[in-house]
Amino acid sequence: MEQLVINADRVEDRIDRLALIGKISETGVCRLALSREDRLAVDVVRGWMEEAGLVTRIDAFGNLIGRLEGEIAHAPAIMLGSHIDTQPYAGRFDGIIGVIGAIEVVQSMVEQGIKPAVSLEVASFVDEEGCRWNKGLFGVRGLLGKLEDGELERTDKNGVTRRQALLDFGGDPEGFATSIYPPGKISAFLEMHIEQGPILESLNRQLGIVTGISGPLWWTVDYYGFAGHAGSVPMTMRRDALVGAAKVISGLNEISAREAENGSPTVGTVGSLKVFPDSRNIIPEHVQFTVDLRDIDLHLRNRLEGELRQLIEDTAREHGLRYEIREDTNSEPRYCAPEIMAMIREAAGELELDAPELMSGPFHDSLSMSYYCDYAMIFVRCKDGISHNPAEYSSKEDIAAGTELLYRTVQKLLRRQTEKATQNIAAKETSA
Repeated sequence: MEQLVINADRVEDRIDRLALIGKISETGVCRLALSREDRLAVDVVRGWMEEAGLVTRIDAFGNLIGRLEGEIAHAPAIMLGSHIDTQPYAGRFDGIIGVIGAIEVVQSMVEQGIKPAVSLEVASFVDEEGCRWNKGLFGVRGLLGKLEDGELERTDKNGVTRRQALLDFGGDPEGFATSIYPPGKISAFLEMHIEQGPILESLNRQLGIVTGISGPLWWTVDYYGFAGHAGSVPMTMRRDALVGAAKVISGLNEISAREAENGSPTVGTVGSLKVFPDSRNIIPEHVQFTVDLRDIDLHLRNRLEGELRQLIEDTAREHGLRYEIREDTNSEPRYCAPEIMAMIREAAGELELDAPELMSGPFHDSLSMSYYCDYAMIFVRCKDGISHNPAEYSSKEDIAAGTELLYRTVQKLLRRQTEKATQNIAAKETSA
């Protein structure tokens, strides 16, 4: 690969330093959204943004945003970024490399004496993960005016509402309207992220170009039966909510595995389960579990959703249960902008990098941004495809290559957006 413009040592150092905030093991991190650790990390990252030459702010939603002003006033900006909050049992790279890489792109430009005609923004979005309140992409959806009723009243496992956590963090629930971006403020969004899967490693490639993000469907399902003594209630007379839940969980796995065998990237997961009264000698009366169903093919995903709903209904009838399904997230698959993908492809060629094209199973902040502007993503190889685990790892060399690819793509995108802005100004002057 050609000589790097970006500073790989600086990127690595910042990743390592950020990993100390919320450290839970040699390589593990727990930095939940809107926690004390999250705020400490935001303050550190804010300092790096300002060191890079960005003017920073923390908006009403808790998003950290830095801006490098362009020479053409009022032209739509280009936004880069990702998130720095983590899962409770996480690694050092998920989302983090996208924020630190974006800062590095801007800092490298400033050090090279490049003054963009179009403004650049770097975003560290709050609560992408969604694990604390079972509803992700909070910050980016807030920025776009896409929050849903009742989100601030959701409680975490300790009974803390999102509203209270946001206030403690320094956010302003009463001032949301002042932080919402109007249409046209951003022209394009670029996000670098670890792949979180094994494809790049299996192909022995450092980087990948994302084609699109599969649409996640998230449910919370409650089954209600009737508690009784485990030793005295006959099997034929039981209304066991856990037995019903077990059949649905197994059924979801079978449905998803069937489609995977047919070549589909369908995935289905139950990752959280609560049992009441949670005693070894009482028949479970109430079971709550989550459903995560994803596919890049919306028609197929909708068909599988229908199958799953029918399975829940049939199982409830079989075991005398009542059930409720709450839809937490329902996003359609979103495809990357071909024009920006072509720029990434061209930049990869200049660097003599073979970057295969692949879809993203996990969702990212890009998913929400895709409804607002053109977007594209760069994936960085991660060892064994492991993510959401302290064993998550991407090498310094791969992250540096991804950051350099991001840097060069931004230069191409800046030229294109500058041309468009100039043409718009000329058109307005002519019409005037």
